[in-house]
Amino acid sequence: MDDSAKRTGKAPGLLILASFIIVVAGMKAASSILVPFFLAVFIAVICTPPLFWLQRKGVPKVLALVLILAAILIVGLLFGALIGPSLNDFLISLPDYQERLSTHIADLISWLRERGVNIPAGEVPHSLNPGWVMDLAGDILSTLSSVLTNALLILLTVVFILLEAADLPKKLQVVLKNPERSLSTIEKFSQSAKRYLVIKTLISAATGLLIWLWLLILGVDYPVLWGTLAFLLNYVPNIGSIIAALPAVLLALVKLGVGPALLTVLGFAVVNVVVGNILEPKLMGRRLRLSTLVVFLSLVFWGWVLGPIGMILSVPMTSLVAIALESYEETRGLAIMLGSGTEVEWIERFRRRRK
Repeated sequence: MDDSAKRTGKAPGLLILASFIIVVAGMKAASSILVPFFLAVFIAVICTPPLFWLQRKGVPKVLALVLILAAILIVGLLFGALIGPSLNDFLISLPDYQERLSTHIADLISWLRERGVNIPAGEVPHSLNPGWVMDLAGDILSTLSSVLTNALLILLTVVFILLEAADLPKKLQVVLKNPERSLSTIEKFSQSAKRYLVIKTLISAATGLLIWLWLLILGVDYPVLWGTLAFLLNYVPNIGSIIAALPAVLLALVKLGVGPALLTVLGFAVVNVVVGNILEPKLMGRRLRLSTLVVFLSLVFWGWVLGPIGMILSVPMTSLVAIALESYEETRGLAIMLGSGTEVEWIERFRRRRK
């Protein structure tokens, strides 16, 4: 009797684990479909505030939707026209850059040996090969370009999501058992999610623009690519800015020398400190900040499941989950577990003030 009770108690946990593994495996198998869908949801959430703003100003729903779609098309065409030629040239030149980096590493090893530092000749070039950074940057940008080939599917999905957005509260009011309480919680989550994504996108765009201008002034090759990469990876706090900076710094080192490479590092550092640590907290206000471990694990997990685009969307998706958990009293503890130490300190101070 006791054994059967123990087995029954363990079954739900095993069932949840098995279900999770099956869902993840299904997502990985369907990544080619899920990536355009997630991008469409991401774009739709960002476009919802201007769509509702146009409707409040008296613009008919269909006309407002057409204006939003026209803006999306213009941005997409400009993005493709700017990044396409630079990306092709970079991918063609990538083997040459990697060979130059290997030469620089060999020269550095020789210089260290002359000064009495004993370094194994065969192991270092394989274990310390920065060429993977260039490969990663190329993979992210290439994957984004290939995803944009599904532009029609993404646009249609965005249209249907925006058309449903206005009628969704009415449907939920009929379906939900306690519509007033549930709709209030859903509205709170929706407003927080839209605010987070819109502000984060604007901040990321400002980061990419500043990086592009700085690298253009320094004369680093393909500044548009590195500005775009900085824009995309700015959605990943802490880790993203480092990954975005490395290829530009290495390219500046290979093509221009140590001085411009150090100036490139300085530019990335100043932009990320000013925008990420000063401007973003003021605009965002107090939002649940994810811990560094959660950021890293979400980056690895979603990157494995959905590829390079999953890396870009990893933190926004995890942040939306954290915002959703924070919206419900029953799950707020899980949201705190996902948050950083600063978040926990803020909550403790708030509790002391209430006492």
